[in-house]
Amino acid sequence: MSEDERLVSADADGSEEQVIEAALRPKKLGDFVGQERVREQLALVLHSALRRGRTPDHVLLSGGPGLGKTTLAMIIAAELGQPLRISSGPAIERAGDLAAVLSTLAEGEVLFIDEIHRLARPAEEMLYMAMEDFRVDVVVGKGPGATAIPLDIAPFTLVGATTRAGMLPGPLRDRFGFTAHMDFYEPAELEIIVRRSAGLLGVEITDEAAAEVAGRARGTPRIANRLLRRVRDYAEVRGDGTVTRESARTALSLYEVDERGLDRLDRAVLGSLLRKFGGGPVGLSTLAVAVGEEPETVEVVAEPFLVRQGLLARTPRGRVATGAAWAHLGLTPPPTAPLAGTLFDLDDDADRP
Repeated sequence: MSEDERLVSADADGSEEQVIEAALRPKKLGDFVGQERVREQLALVLHSALRRGRTPDHVLLSGGPGLGKTTLAMIIAAELGQPLRISSGPAIERAGDLAAVLSTLAEGEVLFIDEIHRLARPAEEMLYMAMEDFRVDVVVGKGPGATAIPLDIAPFTLVGATTRAGMLPGPLRDRFGFTAHMDFYEPAELEIIVRRSAGLLGVEITDEAAAEVAGRARGTPRIANRLLRRVRDYAEVRGDGTVTRESARTALSLYEVDERGLDRLDRAVLGSLLRKFGGGPVGLSTLAVAVGEEPETVEVVAEPFLVRQGLLARTPRGRVATGAAWAHLGLTPPPTAPLAGTLFDLDDDADRP
Protein backbone atom coordinates (compact mmCIF):
# COMPACT_ATOMS: atom_id res chain seq x y z
CA MET A 1 0.00 0.00 0.00
CA SER A 2 1.56 3.30 -1.08
CA GLU A 3 1.22 6.51 0.90
CA ASP A 4 -1.02 8.20 -1.69
CA GLU A 5 -3.54 5.30 -1.55
CA ARG A 6 -4.32 5.87 2.13
CA LEU A 7 -7.17 8.02 3.36
CA VAL A 8 -4.93 9.19 6.21
CA SER A 9 -1.99 10.09 3.94
CA ALA A 10 -0.74 13.62 4.53
CA ASP A 11 0.23 14.01 0.86
CA ALA A 12 -2.14 15.56 -1.65
CA ASP A 13 -3.51 12.71 -3.78
CA GLY A 14 -4.09 14.31 -7.15
CA SER A 15 -5.24 17.42 -8.96
CA GLU A 16 -8.86 17.18 -7.75
CA GLU A 17 -7.81 17.31 -4.10
CA GLN A 18 -5.45 20.19 -4.84
CA VAL A 19 -8.32 22.16 -6.36
CA ILE A 20 -10.48 21.52 -3.28
CA GLU A 21 -7.58 22.46 -0.99
CA ALA A 22 -7.14 25.75 -2.83
CA ALA A 23 -10.78 26.60 -2.19
CA LEU A 24 -10.48 25.79 1.52
CA ARG A 25 -7.21 27.63 2.17
CA PRO A 26 -7.37 30.79 4.31
CA LYS A 27 -6.27 33.89 2.44
CA LYS A 28 -5.10 36.06 5.36
CA LEU A 29 -2.74 35.48 8.26
CA GLY A 30 -5.51 36.31 10.73
CA ASP A 31 -7.68 33.51 9.30
CA PHE A 32 -4.95 30.88 9.58
CA VAL A 33 -5.78 28.45 12.39
CA GLY A 34 -3.06 26.96 14.58
CA GLN A 35 0.72 27.51 14.57
CA GLU A 36 0.19 30.51 16.84
CA ARG A 37 3.85 31.24 17.49
CA VAL A 38 4.75 30.98 13.81
CA ARG A 39 1.88 33.28 12.87
CA GLU A 40 2.93 35.92 15.39
CA GLN A 41 6.58 35.80 14.38
CA LEU A 42 5.73 35.91 10.69
CA ALA A 43 3.38 38.85 11.19
CA LEU A 44 6.22 40.84 12.77
CA VAL A 45 8.57 40.01 9.89
CA LEU A 46 6.06 41.00 7.21
CA HIS A 47 4.64 44.12 8.82
CA SER A 48 8.10 45.40 9.70
CA ALA A 49 9.21 45.02 6.09
CA LEU A 50 6.07 46.79 4.84
CA ARG A 51 6.70 49.73 7.17
CA ARG A 52 10.27 50.06 5.95
CA GLY A 53 9.27 49.67 2.32
CA ARG A 54 11.70 46.77 1.90
CA THR A 55 11.35 43.17 0.80
CA PRO A 56 11.13 40.85 3.83
CA ASP A 57 13.84 38.36 4.72
CA HIS A 58 13.70 35.01 3.00
CA VAL A 59 11.47 32.53 4.84
CA LEU A 60 12.04 28.81 5.42
CA LEU A 61 9.08 26.66 6.51
CA SER A 62 9.75 23.12 7.69
CA GLY A 63 7.43 20.38 8.89
CA GLY A 64 5.48 17.36 7.75
CA PRO A 65 3.23 17.33 4.67
CA GLY A 66 -0.27 18.75 5.01
CA LEU A 67 0.50 21.19 7.84
CA GLY A 68 0.03 24.41 5.84
CA LYS A 69 3.41 25.37 4.37
CA THR A 70 2.02 26.13 0.91
CA THR A 71 -0.91 27.97 2.46
CA LEU A 72 1.45 30.17 4.47
CA ALA A 73 3.47 30.94 1.33
CA MET A 74 0.30 32.12 -0.39
CA ILE A 75 -0.65 34.18 2.64
CA ILE A 76 2.81 35.82 2.72
CA ALA A 77 2.36 36.97 -0.88
CA ALA A 78 -1.18 38.19 -0.15
CA GLU A 79 -0.09 40.10 2.97
CA LEU A 80 2.67 41.79 0.97
CA GLY A 81 0.31 42.53 -1.93
CA GLN A 82 2.67 40.75 -4.33
CA PRO A 83 2.25 37.97 -6.89
CA LEU A 84 3.40 34.47 -6.01
CA ARG A 85 5.57 32.34 -8.28
CA ILE A 86 5.41 28.63 -7.42
CA SER A 87 7.99 25.98 -8.23
CA SER A 88 9.51 22.90 -6.60
CA GLY A 89 12.95 21.50 -5.98
CA PRO A 90 12.58 18.45 -8.25
CA ALA A 91 11.31 20.65 -11.11
CA ILE A 92 14.49 22.77 -11.11
CA GLU A 93 16.96 20.31 -12.56
CA ARG A 94 19.61 22.71 -13.88
CA ALA A 95 21.03 26.09 -12.93
CA GLY A 96 19.61 27.45 -16.17
CA ASP A 97 16.09 26.52 -15.06
CA LEU A 98 16.51 28.57 -11.90
CA ALA A 99 18.12 31.49 -13.77
CA ALA A 100 15.12 31.59 -16.11
CA VAL A 101 12.75 31.86 -13.14
CA LEU A 102 14.80 34.43 -11.22
CA SER A 103 15.41 36.69 -14.20
CA THR A 104 11.68 37.15 -14.79
CA LEU A 105 10.75 38.04 -11.20
CA ALA A 106 9.30 41.49 -10.63
CA GLU A 107 10.53 43.61 -7.73
CA GLY A 108 9.04 42.39 -4.44
CA GLU A 109 7.61 39.21 -5.96
CA VAL A 110 7.45 36.10 -3.78
CA LEU A 111 9.05 32.91 -5.07
CA PHE A 112 7.87 29.71 -3.41
CA ILE A 113 10.03 26.59 -3.82
CA ASP A 114 8.45 23.48 -2.34
CA GLU A 115 10.69 20.57 -1.28
CA ILE A 116 13.64 22.92 -1.54
CA HIS A 117 15.98 20.28 -0.10
CA ARG A 118 15.67 18.42 -3.42
CA LEU A 119 17.22 21.20 -5.51
CA ALA A 120 19.99 20.10 -7.87
CA ARG A 121 23.43 21.12 -6.62
CA PRO A 122 24.21 23.61 -9.46
CA ALA A 123 20.86 25.34 -8.95
CA GLU A 124 21.41 25.41 -5.21
CA GLU A 125 24.78 27.16 -5.60
CA MET A 126 23.23 29.73 -7.94
CA LEU A 127 20.51 30.36 -5.39
CA TYR A 128 23.09 31.33 -2.73
CA MET A 129 24.14 34.41 -4.68
CA ALA A 130 20.59 35.25 -5.73
CA MET A 131 19.36 35.25 -2.13
CA GLU A 132 22.27 37.27 -0.80
CA ASP A 133 23.19 39.73 -3.56
CA PHE A 134 20.18 39.56 -5.92
CA ARG A 135 22.52 38.56 -8.69
CA VAL A 136 23.22 35.42 -10.71
CA ASP A 137 26.12 34.46 -12.93
CA VAL A 138 24.97 33.04 -16.24
CA VAL A 139 27.64 30.87 -17.87
CA VAL A 140 27.89 31.24 -21.64
CA GLY A 141 29.84 28.67 -23.61
CA LYS A 142 31.63 25.52 -22.54
CA GLY A 143 35.11 24.45 -21.57
CA PRO A 144 38.03 26.89 -21.31
CA GLY A 145 36.18 29.48 -23.35
CA ALA A 146 33.16 29.63 -21.03
CA THR A 147 32.33 33.10 -19.68
CA ALA A 148 30.29 34.00 -16.62
CA ILE A 149 28.06 37.01 -17.22
CA PRO A 150 26.69 38.66 -14.05
CA LEU A 151 22.97 39.36 -14.22
CA ASP A 152 21.20 41.57 -11.69
CA ILE A 153 17.76 40.42 -10.60
CA ALA A 154 14.99 42.32 -8.85
CA PRO A 155 14.85 42.07 -5.05
CA PHE A 156 12.47 39.23 -4.16
CA THR A 157 11.41 37.14 -1.19
CA LEU A 158 12.08 33.43 -1.30
CA VAL A 159 9.80 31.13 0.68
CA GLY A 160 11.26 27.64 0.89
CA ALA A 161 9.34 24.64 2.21
CA THR A 162 10.82 21.34 3.27
CA THR A 163 9.66 18.18 4.97
CA ARG A 164 13.29 17.28 5.76
CA ALA A 165 15.08 20.27 7.22
CA GLY A 166 18.05 18.10 8.15
CA MET A 167 18.79 17.52 4.46
CA LEU A 168 19.20 21.24 3.75
CA PRO A 169 22.86 22.24 3.30
CA GLY A 170 24.09 24.63 5.98
CA PRO A 171 24.97 27.47 3.54
CA LEU A 172 21.43 27.43 2.15
CA ARG A 173 19.77 27.26 5.57
CA ASP A 174 21.88 30.17 6.83
CA ARG A 175 20.65 32.48 4.06
CA PHE A 176 17.08 32.40 5.33
CA GLY A 177 16.39 35.33 7.64
CA PHE A 178 13.37 33.65 9.23
CA THR A 179 12.97 29.93 9.87
CA ALA A 180 9.79 28.37 11.24
CA HIS A 181 8.94 24.79 12.13
CA MET A 182 5.33 23.70 11.65
CA ASP A 183 4.03 21.47 14.45
CA PHE A 184 1.19 18.98 14.34
CA TYR A 185 -2.17 20.48 15.31
CA GLU A 186 -4.15 19.99 18.48
CA PRO A 187 -7.63 18.41 18.12
CA ALA A 188 -9.28 21.69 19.19
CA GLU A 189 -7.52 23.52 16.36
CA LEU A 190 -8.48 20.87 13.84
CA GLU A 191 -12.07 21.12 15.06
CA ILE A 192 -12.12 24.79 14.08
CA ILE A 193 -10.66 23.91 10.69
CA VAL A 194 -13.26 21.18 10.12
CA ARG A 195 -16.15 23.52 10.96
CA ARG A 196 -14.71 26.25 8.71
CA SER A 197 -14.21 23.82 5.82
CA ALA A 198 -17.71 22.42 6.32
CA GLY A 199 -19.11 25.93 5.98
CA LEU A 200 -17.17 26.52 2.75
CA LEU A 201 -18.29 23.17 1.33
CA GLY A 202 -21.90 23.71 2.37
CA VAL A 203 -21.88 20.73 4.73
CA GLU A 204 -24.09 20.69 7.81
CA ILE A 205 -22.08 19.20 10.67
CA THR A 206 -22.65 19.07 14.40
CA ASP A 207 -19.98 20.12 16.88
CA GLU A 208 -19.72 16.54 18.12
CA ALA A 209 -19.15 15.26 14.58
CA ALA A 210 -16.50 17.92 13.95
CA ALA A 211 -14.71 16.79 17.11
CA GLU A 212 -14.92 13.17 15.95
CA VAL A 213 -13.33 13.98 12.59
CA ALA A 214 -10.67 16.18 14.20
CA GLY A 215 -9.71 13.49 16.68
CA ARG A 216 -8.94 11.02 13.88
CA ALA A 217 -7.03 13.43 11.61
CA ARG A 218 -3.54 12.65 12.94
CA GLY A 219 -2.87 16.29 13.78
CA THR A 220 -2.95 17.28 10.08
CA PRO A 221 -5.41 19.73 8.45
CA ARG A 222 -5.16 18.05 5.04
CA ILE A 223 -6.26 14.73 6.53
CA ALA A 224 -9.04 16.46 8.50
CA ASN A 225 -10.44 18.00 5.30
CA ARG A 226 -10.22 14.67 3.49
CA LEU A 227 -12.04 12.83 6.27
CA LEU A 228 -14.67 15.58 6.28
CA ARG A 229 -15.39 14.96 2.60
CA ARG A 230 -15.76 11.23 3.19
CA VAL A 231 -18.20 11.63 6.09
CA ARG A 232 -20.10 14.18 3.99
CA ASP A 233 -20.43 11.57 1.22
CA TYR A 234 -21.78 9.04 3.71
CA ALA A 235 -24.26 11.52 5.21
CA GLU A 236 -25.55 12.50 1.76
CA VAL A 237 -25.93 8.94 0.42
CA ARG A 238 -27.08 7.10 3.54
CA GLY A 239 -28.46 9.87 5.71
CA ASP A 240 -30.26 13.19 5.52
CA GLY A 241 -27.16 15.19 4.58
CA THR A 242 -26.31 16.33 8.10
CA VAL A 243 -23.09 14.91 9.54
CA THR A 244 -23.72 13.77 13.11
CA ARG A 245 -21.34 12.02 15.49
CA GLU A 246 -23.04 8.69 14.80
CA SER A 247 -22.83 9.06 11.01
CA ALA A 248 -19.22 10.26 11.24
CA ARG A 249 -18.26 7.27 13.38
CA THR A 250 -20.01 4.86 11.03
CA ALA A 251 -18.44 6.43 7.94
CA LEU A 252 -14.92 6.45 9.37
CA SER A 253 -15.35 2.87 10.55
CA LEU A 254 -16.36 1.97 6.99
CA TYR A 255 -13.16 3.62 5.73
CA GLU A 256 -11.17 1.75 8.42
CA VAL A 257 -9.95 4.83 10.31
CA ASP A 258 -10.19 4.21 14.04
CA GLU A 259 -10.59 6.65 16.93
CA ARG A 260 -6.85 7.39 17.09
CA GLY A 261 -6.48 7.84 13.34
CA LEU A 262 -4.93 4.43 12.64
CA ASP A 263 -5.89 2.80 9.36
CA ARG A 264 -5.70 -0.77 8.10
CA LEU A 265 -1.93 -0.74 7.53
CA ASP A 266 -1.20 0.75 10.95
CA ARG A 267 -3.35 -1.85 12.70
CA ALA A 268 -1.86 -4.65 10.59
CA VAL A 269 1.64 -3.66 11.71
CA LEU A 270 0.60 -3.44 15.35
CA GLY A 271 -1.51 -6.60 15.17
CA SER A 272 1.34 -8.64 13.70
CA LEU A 273 3.80 -7.26 16.22
CA LEU A 274 1.52 -8.19 19.13
CA ARG A 275 -0.16 -11.41 18.00
CA LYS A 276 2.63 -13.07 16.02
CA PHE A 277 5.71 -11.81 17.85
CA GLY A 278 4.43 -11.22 21.39
CA GLY A 279 5.15 -7.50 21.23
CA GLY A 280 8.68 -7.85 19.87
CA PRO A 281 11.47 -7.20 19.54
CA VAL A 282 11.30 -8.10 15.85
CA GLY A 283 13.34 -6.94 12.87
CA LEU A 284 11.88 -4.58 10.27
CA SER A 285 12.19 -7.07 7.39
CA THR A 286 10.47 -9.83 9.37
CA LEU A 287 7.65 -7.51 10.40
CA ALA A 288 7.19 -6.35 6.80
CA VAL A 289 6.89 -9.94 5.55
CA ALA A 290 4.32 -10.65 8.24
CA VAL A 291 2.05 -7.83 7.01
CA GLY A 292 2.73 -8.46 3.30
CA GLU A 293 4.39 -5.11 2.64
CA GLU A 294 7.82 -3.89 1.63
CA PRO A 295 10.14 -2.91 4.53
CA GLU A 296 10.30 0.66 3.20
CA THR A 297 6.50 0.91 3.26
CA VAL A 298 6.36 -0.15 6.90
CA GLU A 299 9.25 2.11 7.90
CA VAL A 300 8.24 5.23 5.97
CA VAL A 301 4.45 4.99 5.77
CA ALA A 302 3.30 3.33 9.00
CA GLU A 303 6.00 3.61 11.64
CA PRO A 304 6.36 7.43 12.02
CA PHE A 305 2.77 7.88 13.20
CA LEU A 306 2.86 4.78 15.41
CA VAL A 307 6.04 6.03 17.09
CA ARG A 308 4.58 9.53 17.48
CA GLN A 309 1.51 8.03 19.13
CA GLY A 310 3.66 6.07 21.57
CA LEU A 311 2.39 2.73 20.24
CA LEU A 312 5.67 1.42 18.87
CA ALA A 313 9.35 1.95 19.60
CA ARG A 314 12.49 1.35 17.57
CA THR A 315 15.20 -0.28 19.64
CA PRO A 316 18.65 -1.71 18.88
CA ARG A 317 17.07 -5.18 19.02
CA GLY A 318 14.17 -4.38 16.69
CA ARG A 319 10.61 -3.04 16.85
CA VAL A 320 8.87 -3.29 20.21
CA ALA A 321 5.23 -2.56 21.11
CA THR A 322 4.40 -0.33 24.06
CA GLY A 323 1.77 -0.88 26.71
CA ALA A 324 -0.47 1.61 24.88
CA ALA A 325 -0.40 -0.62 21.78
CA TRP A 326 -1.73 -3.62 23.72
CA ALA A 327 -4.44 -1.45 25.27
CA HIS A 328 -5.44 0.10 21.93
CA LEU A 329 -6.04 -3.28 20.31
CA GLY A 330 -7.75 -4.59 23.45
CA LEU A 331 -5.16 -7.27 24.09
CA THR A 332 -3.50 -8.35 27.33
CA PRO A 333 0.29 -8.48 27.17
CA PRO A 334 1.88 -11.75 28.32
CA PRO A 335 3.95 -11.52 31.51
CA THR A 336 7.14 -11.74 29.46
CA ALA A 337 6.18 -9.04 26.95
CA PRO A 338 9.11 -6.60 26.56
CA LEU A 339 7.17 -3.33 26.82
CA ALA A 340 9.32 -0.52 25.43
CA GLY A 341 9.80 2.75 27.16
CA THR A 342 13.11 2.86 29.02
CA LEU A 343 15.81 5.34 28.07
CA PHE A 344 18.16 2.54 27.02
CA ASP A 345 15.57 0.78 24.86
CA LEU A 346 14.79 3.65 22.53
CA ASP A 347 16.91 4.14 19.42
CA ASP A 348 15.72 5.83 16.23
CA ASP A 349 18.58 4.24 14.27
CA ALA A 350 17.69 0.69 15.13
CA ASP A 351 19.46 -1.98 13.11
CA ARG A 352 17.59 -4.04 10.58
CA PRO A 353 18.00 -7.79 11.09
